[in-house]
Amino acid sequence: MTKLAISLGQMHIKKSRVEDNLVTAERMIGEAAAGDAQLILLPELWSTGYDLPNAPAYAAELGGGMFAQVAGCARAYDIAIYGSLLERRGSQIMNSAAFYTAAGALGAVYRKIHLFRLFDEHRWLGEGAAPIALATPWASAGLAICYDLRFPELFRRYAVADKAALMLICAEWPRARIAHWRALLIARAIENQCFVIASNSCGDTGGTRFGGHSMIIDPWGGIVLEAGGDEDLLTAEIDLAQVTAARAAIPVFEDRRPELY
Repeated sequence: MTKLAISLGQMHIKKSRVEDNLVTAERMIGEAAAGDAQLILLPELWSTGYDLPNAPAYAAELGGGMFAQVAGCARAYDIAIYGSLLERRGSQIMNSAAFYTAAGALGAVYRKIHLFRLFDEHRWLGEGAAPIALATPWASAGLAICYDLRFPELFRRYAVADKAALMLICAEWPRARIAHWRALLIARAIENQCFVIASNSCGDTGGTRFGGHSMIIDPWGGIVLEAGGDEDLLTAEIDLAQVTAARAAIPVFEDRRPELY
């Protein structure tokens, strides 16, 4: 199976308004499924926004709270879902991106490795301890959240060690640095000869303006799909055979000399 239909749910997150955000997310999930998408990406911390001082009130263990709601949506609409939520894990709260299969099973959970100091994540959240790649029905996928995009080592690890053909990124990336967002997404796709799938939030959330421009980038750096700055749901079909073709045309991984770096 080389074809994959993907939806990007670019949400205007309402800070702290969990029920309102869930209504928006479920509407997008349902519309994506009705449009025959097989996978939908939601933004980072889509149910709460960056209300981190109150994170303990929102956080749930895997299998409970908002995680259970998402699993139920995946089952009800028969669509895979990826996006991040606040997870309670022992004594810590984590920014955790869960991938649910279309059957509602938890395929993998990635806990954000690189915490964003400008939003005080390091004060309120625990650090993730490991990269997570997932064997989806379509291809191996490397999982990441927002600020991780600035660390190319993570994505190269996914491409080399895990043979990832997809990079899935959920984000709340500010509009002030949206040029960086676009450039880095394209760079990660070109240098790793893979599809980069990225869903961002948009609009004013708690005094920060988020930039939108959710994107799908192909292995040559071509823009398959790009949202604007407003709330939107966009869908495109990609052909994963392009990854094999790009890697054969320019054998970057065969020409690496990691013993010298």
